[in-house]
Amino acid sequence: MGYTNGSLYVSLVMLCSTFVSAGKAIEGKDSVKAKVSALFTFGDSIVDPGNNNFIPTLARANTPPYGQDFIDGKATGRFCNGKLSTDFISAELGLKDTVPPFLDPKLSTQDLLTGVSFASAGTGFDNLTAEVVSVIPVLKQVEYFKEYKARLTDLVGEENSSYIIREAIFLSIAGSNDFLENYYSLPNRRAHFSVEQYEDFLLNIYVTFIEDLYRLGGRKFGMYGLPPMGCVPLERSLYGQLSSGCVEIYNQAALSYNAQLMSTVSKLKTRLPGIKVVYVDIYYSSLDIIENPSKYGFETSSRGCCGTGLVETGIITCNLKTPVTCSDSDKFVFWDSVHPTQRAYQITAHQVFVKYISKLL
Repeated sequence: MGYTNGSLYVSLVMLCSTFVSAGKAIEGKDSVKAKVSALFTFGDSIVDPGNNNFIPTLARANTPPYGQDFIDGKATGRFCNGKLSTDFISAELGLKDTVPPFLDPKLSTQDLLTGVSFASAGTGFDNLTAEVVSVIPVLKQVEYFKEYKARLTDLVGEENSSYIIREAIFLSIAGSNDFLENYYSLPNRRAHFSVEQYEDFLLNIYVTFIEDLYRLGGRKFGMYGLPPMGCVPLERSLYGQLSSGCVEIYNQAALSYNAQLMSTVSKLKTRLPGIKVVYVDIYYSSLDIIENPSKYGFETSSRGCCGTGLVETGIITCNLKTPVTCSDSDKFVFWDSVHPTQRAYQITAHQVFVKYISKLL
């Protein structure tokens, strides 16, 4: 598809304004001038702003009470009462207040220029994980990025498209569903892999994912490790450990995986010329909030805000018919039985930005 000189001019003006915006001073220990053109996110429900709304799956969050604290109280598909961590990171980068889903047919030109999310709730690196709830595997998200790149190139030309992608930040978080929905819940992978072997299997896919994006022009990557997945209310409920603490077998798997991921990140730095890549640890910061909620102004971390907060997640169990959804989600670390509240995301997002994202600027 071609474009007129007039439309090209408008696009390039918007492009220039994007780079000016991304160059705003960011508050921190020192003011840093960020040279970031866009933010792209990949992974699961932690960073999915609503892509699952546009595919045939029940793994959705596009009805109330989800989104009750979002702009205009809209349920966008985010598994949260409001914004996700990557929305806050985008704002700290000076790009925009929210990162939209790539599959939204109403995406604006400005959205395409400044970044979108390809994430899909319920997914993992393992294709089998995505099949459990019929969502988009992580490697398929790369295919959607190829479509994005073609649309961007058609809009602003190859040179500007390459610049936007080269100066963008790519954030990816997945893996929890691979363990919780797949490895520990279904027999197939456990019959063929030990926990350590399955970690290697997932990390090999993660490396392929990064290498594919690198070949497509990406150079700045934040590779998230796993959170303390044994501490989410759902898993504690299923294991009968609401009062006794987290499910340690899950947390130990997360720590083992994270240790291998750190080593993987170091190897990528030496193998891929010009790459900027950081390992993003969210395990210990999340664990501190969960173990010490009052330190951060929360009242509880053992249950979520929606319903009982022990088993509800997604539109099937967390909906307008769900009784006793809390009136003040800011008191809760978790929104439903799996996903953090907007306030918890805001806290962890700033921590991630200061400690890790700043290294990519």
